Amino acid sequence: MALLIAWSALCVSSCSPGRNTVAILWTDTPDFAFYAKYFNASQDRYKVEVFHHDFPAQRLGDSREHPDIIVASWLHGASVQSFLRSLDAYVNGDGRIDDAFYPSLLAKGNFNGRQYLLPVSFNAPLAVFAGEHSQRLSCPLTIGLGEMRELGRDFNVRTGNAFTRMGFSPSWDDNFLLVAAALFDASFRETASPTEGPLAWNPVAVEQAMSFVHEWTAEANSGIQATENFTFRFFNIPPANMILSERILFAYMDSSRFFTLSENQRNGLDFRWIAERDTIPLAEGAVYLGLTGRRDGAPRAADAFVRWFFRADTQRSLLERSHKFRQMETSFGIAGGFSALRPVTEQIFPQFYPDLLGHIPPEDFFSPANVLPGDWAAIKERVVLPYLNERAVRPDGSGMIPLETRLADWVRHNRF
Repeated sequence: MALLIAWSALCVSSCSPGRNTVAILWTDTPDFAFYAKYFNASQDRYKVEVFHHDFPAQRLGDSREHPDIIVASWLHGASVQSFLRSLDAYVNGDGRIDDAFYPSLLAKGNFNGRQYLLPVSFNAPLAVFAGEHSQRLSCPLTIGLGEMRELGRDFNVRTGNAFTRMGFSPSWDDNFLLVAAALFDASFRETASPTEGPLAWNPVAVEQAMSFVHEWTAEANSGIQATENFTFRFFNIPPANMILSERILFAYMDSSRFFTLSENQRNGLDFRWIAERDTIPLAEGAVYLGLTGRRDGAPRAADAFVRWFFRADTQRSLLERSHKFRQMETSFGIAGGFSALRPVTEQIFPQFYPDLLGHIPPEDFFSPANVLPGDWAAIKERVVLPYLNERAVRPDGSGMIPLETRLADWVRHNRF
């Protein structure tokens, strides 16, 4: 059941009477309860009521009731588009608000020449390491898979037949395997037709990525068994602590995870964006905002909230309040990620996250994920990551159930 996130200031009776005063917002991002509360307190003409749903995109098709505003991940799928109304007024003409958006993120919300979604926030993969090793890296912004492998190999130390230090292993985090596949252009994406199943990908690229992982494990870390022995022996403390104690050189982290580490931990750490050919593959769960054509809705209130939220001064105030009330300790940035407004990420974020100083890459480095099915989160956790995990420790893939078969079996038992 949806949870109505309520507060005393949100009283419909206090609003001016009539239509267009109270907008309904659905989200899977808890930060928007705080944002709506601040919006409601900033003026007395409109109100926003926030309802939390774990999967708002799926709920659109399952419910007869719809919100005015939807803010969530996985909104790009074909099943959602029919519920959204055009946002062209926000990106064209005198009322445009899109000048500050990262262009590649904004483009992902454009379907068939019309804007239906506005980007809110995003995250990216990071290689995290102790700051004292910064000079060993070739670039102050990014690091490629090959350099991670070579530096990791040079960091390794054996005592007898066992490793006591290991630079990095791709098998330590299944999400890193997915990043590696993305960098090899695996191109996981929603299919063009439901008859083709929910997900398509480049199988040759997946195999190339896994071959690279096997070579890395064999050449740098002496094979799967040696890596597993080290992992079993030492991976009983958080990766950040292992980095600072010089047990490992690199750890993979999503940016939202890194920037919610305690300040004491981050003080000793540095990072690079994981990239190949100046391309940083953004995490799949980027948050977007859409408006629906809800009958008896409140389009004016929704419009007021959208225009208020996508202002740099508003987002600065939100970050200030997050810092004041210590919300930055559990939620990174704007809606759990970097702001999709370029000036906010490049100019305002470093004031609250000093680690970003000198670390912001050019805007054309960011490569958003493909359009994925609405239930990608479940497919990823139950099908794709288990496959990559198993494939990473089987050099030839023999005896494995193919990814296509696993997906078909999951669809048969979980999609109705």
